[in-house]
Amino acid sequence: MRYQENLADYSPLKEDFQGPKPFVKWVGGKRQLLPEIEKRLPSIMNTYFEPFIGGGAVMWSLDKSRLNSIVINDYNSELANLYEVVKKDVFALAEDLKIHENTSEYYYEIRKLDRSDAFQKLSPVQRASRFIYLNKTGYNGLYRVNSKGQNNVPFGRYKNPNIVDSSNLVACSAFLSDVKILNGDFENIKNMIGRDDFVYLDPPYVPLTATSNFTGYTKNGFDADMQVRLRDFCNYINDKGANFMLSNSSAPMIYDLYEGYNIHEVMANRAVNCKASGRGKIKELLITNY
Repeated sequence: MRYQENLADYSPLKEDFQGPKPFVKWVGGKRQLLPEIEKRLPSIMNTYFEPFIGGGAVMWSLDKSRLNSIVINDYNSELANLYEVVKKDVFALAEDLKIHENTSEYYYEIRKLDRSDAFQKLSPVQRASRFIYLNKTGYNGLYRVNSKGQNNVPFGRYKNPNIVDSSNLVACSAFLSDVKILNGDFENIKNMIGRDDFVYLDPPYVPLTATSNFTGYTKNGFDADMQVRLRDFCNYINDKGANFMLSNSSAPMIYDLYEGYNIHEVMANRAVNCKASGRGKIKELLITNY
């Protein structure tokens, strides 16, 4: 580490602090659905797996004393890097976050780094800092990339975004200290799953309409064929004697794919929409094999 920090400077033990909690905003985040998810969690969980970690709201809510271990994964390499940095170098990250400016000009300078060779020269800490900065100051908390893998979210024009949330980052770092972090396809965890393990799957949702597709968090998207492959993976989890819970939209395709499993309908707030009139309660599905 390039400097020394006193843990007390970033103490998560303030009276009014409740953590850890997600350190990035994420489309489809599950914080407001946690009551519905928590009451349906299995009573036994050996290892907890989450192959689409995103903001990690469900993972952060877990009582680690009930678990043998936790394994998380995401296809987004920048997100996986962020989790690794929070785990291993949180003080350097907190310090680097302090350099950022909440201006349109600065935002677009930082955003365009992935369009040049300069991006490859960034350290893991600098990449993680860039990720949080763009996430907290970009429009509507979106993380979206084009076909070349370049961030294309416009500036959000927030008056006072919470870019440097040091107390929470330290709490998250402590939580992640023994968590295994993977980067790649959701089947990365396949050979690790055993009886009585639990897998929570929160993939990009099947869009309900032609204009509601927000799967651009990786350059390859997540199409119908991937949804079918994910269903087959759920069948594999079931055959291994493990439990799974899957979140998805209430699209007819999902009812068809998971016929034979337990399909629970829940109401969720639609948090991301370009028009305020398009936000509100919407039916989503929680699917379990138990």
